[in-house]
This record gives sequence, C-alpha cells and structure tokens, in this order.
Amino acid sequence: MKNTNISTIDHFIIIGFPGLQPEYYGPVSVLLLFIFLSIVVGNGFISAVIVYERTLHKPTYIIFFNLAMTDILFGVVTLPKVIARYWWNDVISSFRACFTQMYFVHSLGAIHSLILLMLALDRFVAIWFPLQYSSLFTNKSISIACSLCWSLTFIRMLGIVLHASTLPYCNLNVILQCYCDHVSVTRLGCGDQVTYVYSVALANAMVTLLVPLTFIIFSYFSVIIAVLKMSHTERRHKVLSTCAPQIFITCLYYVPRCFVYIAHNLGFSFGVYTRTVITMMYSLIPALVNPIVYCFKTKDIKEALIHRFKSRKFIFDLQILRLL
Repeated sequence: MKNTNISTIDHFIIIGFPGLQPEYYGPVSVLLLFIFLSIVVGNGFISAVIVYERTLHKPTYIIFFNLAMTDILFGVVTLPKVIARYWWNDVISSFRACFTQMYFVHSLGAIHSLILLMLALDRFVAIWFPLQYSSLFTNKSISIACSLCWSLTFIRMLGIVLHASTLPYCNLNVILQCYCDHVSVTRLGCGDQVTYVYSVALANAMVTLLVPLTFIIFSYFSVIIAVLKMSHTERRHKVLSTCAPQIFITCLYYVPRCFVYIAHNLGFSFGVYTRTVITMMYSLIPALVNPIVYCFKTKDIKEALIHRFKSRKFIFDLQILRLL
C-alpha cells in the first residue's frame, strides 16, 4: 500500500454480504426490499397516528415520534443502496456518497441513543417525582430537547466524518459491509494517522452509546425498585405495562450491540459474513419491530387505534343503512 497524503481512489465498492452466491441475490434483494417497506410504512404509520391523534399529543409520544423518525431515516439511508447492489449489481459508491452515508448512519445511531435516554428519564421522573413531572416534561420542553439531540449530534458527527475524510485512501477501496460506516472505511486508509482517527472515533462511539446506556440502566433499575415498593397490585401492573414497551425497545437497540462488544473483548471472533449479518440484524430489527410494540404494547396508541377503527366502522355501517 502506498504511503501518501493524497487519495488515489474516487469511489468505494460495496460488497454487501461477503461470500453470498449469485443465485441468492434475487431473494436477498426482495427480503431487503420487504424490510425497507415495512420500516418506512410501519414507522410512518405510527408517526401519522401520533401527529393526527390529539390524545397522543403528550411528551412520551413526542419521544416515540422522534424514535420512529430515526428508524425511517436509517432505513432510507442504508437499505436502498444495498438493495440496488443485489438487484442491479450496483456496487459502486462515490467517495462523497460513501462519506455522506457514513455521516447519517452514525448521526442517526447517536440520536437514537439519546432519544432512548430521554424515554428512560421520562419514566423515571413520572414514577419517582410525579408531582414535578407535568412541569418538567411538557410538550414544549420535550420538543426542544429532541431538537437539541438532533442538531447537536449532527454538528458533533460532522467533525468525526470530516476527520476521517482527511485520511489518504490509496489502493484499497472494497468495503466488506452493506453500507459505509466509520470502521469499514477508515481501515482502508493509509498513512500514519489511521490509528489516531480510528481511536478518536472509537472514544466518541463509546461516549455516545455507553454514557446514555449507564443512565438508562440506572433509570429503569430505579423504576423497578419503585414498582416493587408499591403495595397496590393494580397500580404496580399499570406502571409495568407502561414501562415494559420502553424497556423492550431499549433492549432491542442495546443488547445486541453490547453482546458484540463484549464478545470481541473476550476474544470471540466472528467471520466477515457473520459479522455483517449481525450488524444488519441489530441495525434493522429494532426499526422493524418497534411499530408492532407501539401498536400492541402501548395502551394509549392501542386505544386510539381501536377508537378510530370503531368510529370508521360506525360511519361505514350508517352509510350502508342509508343505501338500504
């Protein structure tokens, strides 16, 4: 590999799932298209319900709305390119397109982590400080907090991605992944600064994921303690039914990532194909499953949907009677 300060490549080649045989390209592209449509339609549906249903104009559901938006945008940023790779054999990603994708992939992941932190704090304050909840968690304050999560993260990640773009990329341009991420791209860099750039990004990733995770664990652990102290079974069940979907959504996001990190530090190594599959699973499954959790495990959303369905059915029945 050349050791130069000038990049000699102008594009990257996205391999997708390394070692996948050509006869499986069609089924894989169809599966990924189904996942993409499910993520967009499912989270779009939940977002529309929260926007148009006045009973859901509450702080908790504003947070849900922001989670759904990160899931939609992550799917839009990552899946179309890998679908095109297997559908039309479009493996080329330009230098700028790859770094743009990297920027949004890591920004949306960091934003999702911060929104999950806000969700945990929402339940923590609601249960431990119920009298102060209505004054602290208002629609306005949550909207401002979510806006800050988005804007400040986009600004912070811009520095990380620009730092990676300063590396010279000499000969290697093959990305053994389904999309451009920081690790896959920077390992293709050459020169003396690669290790430093990687270390800065790794430290940033640990802060982005582990600091919110620490507060999330503390918040939900405190909630569980509060539930155990409750004397009324009915109230205990109500609190658990409110927190369970949020804990499940948080676990979907963090548990696989923590598993991969711990396994790596314990010396377990995954093959390139296995690592790619695991990365895609923990990146996409939460976005795929979250709308189902919102609909069936969140009481207010479920009741709003049932009420809307019954009112539509009632109107439809009246129209039928008029025709008769």
